Amino acid sequence: MDKEFKKFKEKYQELEKQLQDPAIISDLKKYTKLNQELAEQKEIYEKIQRLSNIEVGIKEAQISLNNKELKEIAEEELTKLNQEKSKIEDEIKVLLKPKDPNDKKDVIMEIRAGAGGDESALFAADLYRMYARYAETKGWKVKLLSANRIGIGGFKEVIFEITGQNIYGTMKYESGVHRVQRVPETEKSGRVHTSTVTVAVLPEAEEIELKIDPKDLRIDTFCAGGHGGQSVNTTYSAVRITHLPTNLVVSCQDERSQLQNKERAMQILRSRLLAYEQEKRAQEIGADRKSQVGMGMRAEKIRTYNYPQDRITDHRIKNNWNNIQVILDGDLDQIINVLKESNLS
Repeated sequence: MDKEFKKFKEKYQELEKQLQDPAIISDLKKYTKLNQELAEQKEIYEKIQRLSNIEVGIKEAQISLNNKELKEIAEEELTKLNQEKSKIEDEIKVLLKPKDPNDKKDVIMEIRAGAGGDESALFAADLYRMYARYAETKGWKVKLLSANRIGIGGFKEVIFEITGQNIYGTMKYESGVHRVQRVPETEKSGRVHTSTVTVAVLPEAEEIELKIDPKDLRIDTFCAGGHGGQSVNTTYSAVRITHLPTNLVVSCQDERSQLQNKERAMQILRSRLLAYEQEKRAQEIGADRKSQVGMGMRAEKIRTYNYPQDRITDHRIKNNWNNIQVILDGDLDQIINVLKESNLS
């Protein structure tokens, strides 16, 4: 067995022993951390165990080649086992590759209407619904942080948080410009329009990761607009925070209290600043926020949703999928799994 595989197996078994140690069990924080680490490595361990069994089977089949009566069967078995061995070795090597340290983090996602007016805003709502439903199938939680709605049901901008396990490692593939080609609900002539929506996926930053000097912030309050009751337009509950060194601006007005809006705005600001800082450190998270969302023009795209042809195309890997509505209803794994396997950075 490959030395790296053997080393991993020994480390996994050592983790199992540690979890049986009374001193570890009595330390809830340490026990939870080790248990999570073990769960994350279980898939690799099971594949290595399967590889060990395959190698045993190969040795037995090679011995059987000396038996004239069993030779034909042994040759077939050897071919099958060698193919399976090669496949599982590749799978283990991919799983053992160094991972982005942000992959385990929760995310803040920002969806904005781009080119295409109201139709773009309507498609932004479709994407928000897709991600919310996808999160539901995964057992993740979605929390709306901020929304700028239009009267016909779309979003000029919607910002939301997704919490769960290994969120960023899955959702990071959605960053970029999504293009839609369809006859708009607002268009009666039957003409196909092309619109764009930008999606940014930011790993959520904890307060301990990022020290923000209060002197670097300008905090403005103003009257919130939209739904929320009679007081919404008369109390200064909406908050706008400007980070002066970077000129990043975050506004929140969906909550009724100024304190809640401030907390949400700071949550979003921390994640944007984390992405900004990581961009400066040689783009450690793979792509900075600006490259994620581009300018939202029609020519900049990672994916096209072509309704007349019932086809979704991911332009990064040149793959196509049919059944747009099924995917928009939350069946996004069929796309994300292929993106993961492609080792797309």
